[in-house]
Amino acid sequence: MAEATATHSAVVRLTLLAAAIAIGGSLGSPNALHAQSQEPTAPRLPELNLGRALERAARIPRLHSLIVSHRGERVLEHYFNGTDAAELANIKSVSKSVISALVGIAIEQGAIEGIDQTLADYFASRLQIEADSTKGAISIEDLLTMQSGLETTSNRNYGAWVSSSDWVEFALAQPLRLPAGVEMEYSTGNTHLLSAILTAATGQSTLDFAREVLSRPLGFELAPWPRDPQGIYFGGNDMEMTPRQMLAFGELYLNGGRAGNRQIVPERWVAASLEPRTESTREPGRYYGYGWWVRRTAGLQTPYAWGFGGQFIVLVPALDLVVVTTADGSPGSARRSQRRHIYELIEDHIVAPAAATLRRQSTSTRDSTG
Repeated sequence: MAEATATHSAVVRLTLLAAAIAIGGSLGSPNALHAQSQEPTAPRLPELNLGRALERAARIPRLHSLIVSHRGERVLEHYFNGTDAAELANIKSVSKSVISALVGIAIEQGAIEGIDQTLADYFASRLQIEADSTKGAISIEDLLTMQSGLETTSNRNYGAWVSSSDWVEFALAQPLRLPAGVEMEYSTGNTHLLSAILTAATGQSTLDFAREVLSRPLGFELAPWPRDPQGIYFGGNDMEMTPRQMLAFGELYLNGGRAGNRQIVPERWVAASLEPRTESTREPGRYYGYGWWVRRTAGLQTPYAWGFGGQFIVLVPALDLVVVTTADGSPGSARRSQRRHIYELIEDHIVAPAAATLRRQSTSTRDSTG
């Protein structure tokens, strides 16, 4: 989706949405929804109850944007609290899903041999980790799935890590809590190591590589984001995108890595990334793939990219839906309730109504062809 799309050009028709989400049916005459409306007026989409979704979203403190697309068609787009479509959002840990895409592309291009390459292949000489064969054997796949076994650099250790003089060395110097591949321990240091690997493997900065192979093919110029003291772009945090750019990335994964007639991310990498591979130790029923979370939403498996404070790209493959939210990235003590409110918005007011519509239309189609 090109970022140059005019702000007020998206007009969504009820018949398009109903026909797309139904199995072989169509409904009524067109109703127009100007997706970019800044007025708090609910869109007339009763079949999916998206008016209720908008009303609920407007009551979530610090929410900045909500976009819902179906088969590439934006059916709801609204901005809150003084924000608009052009405003860049700090997507926080949604960045991890982007880094994962870059790793998959680098493997496809042959710059990285595969997910079985190890830390020793990239860092042994500089950090002399060859003395620790166990640590040196940690694989790219272990980093992607947050199963490196290294002590986390997130949460309790985040401040010390980003204040250090060498983020890569700090991450590698953490003690091994468990052997690699045993248990998930969320750590942004894992993804930063992937950014360092991308830099070494491609001969480009992570930003330049991302622009060349991902953002430009999607029709936008990825904004620069922070770098570590050695100049390596932060792997796994603080990237910036507009909500529509996030949507383009989500639709890319919903479509198996294709945008238009171009395969941008390898299809097999997309499938591998969205497969649940390890369960969160903090929240049963929430899983992790290659840089993507996976949980069930309204009974449907939904992979999602998640960033602190309410940054979400949620895929609902069974319904051909993508949901994007952005929010104030510093919710403070309200961060848990913020996440819960957004989960409820997506599950109760978007996914569940869409699933119900699909079931009704499927039943109607069977009866009519009976």
